[in-house]
Amino acid sequence: MLRLDYISCLLTVISTILVGRRMWQGWIVAGANSLIICLIGFRTTQLGFIPANLFCIAIYVHNIVSWRKPLAH
Repeated sequence: MLRLDYISCLLTVISTILVGRRMWQGWIVAGANSLIICLIGFRTTQLGFIPANLFCIAIYVHNIVSWRKPLAH
């Protein structure tokens, strides 16, 4: 059986490192992690995880768009 908790743990560490280095790809990894947490919440009937992580995904999309905009000099 696939251990989603271990995958989520690894993705959390990777996304934190990438965002800490100001790399927009960290937000993509964080979004994938939030989807996994939603799946974990659904499988374990801890449904409170789902809306919280869907909100996080929306924030990640906003951050990706903001970080990818060209800077005006």
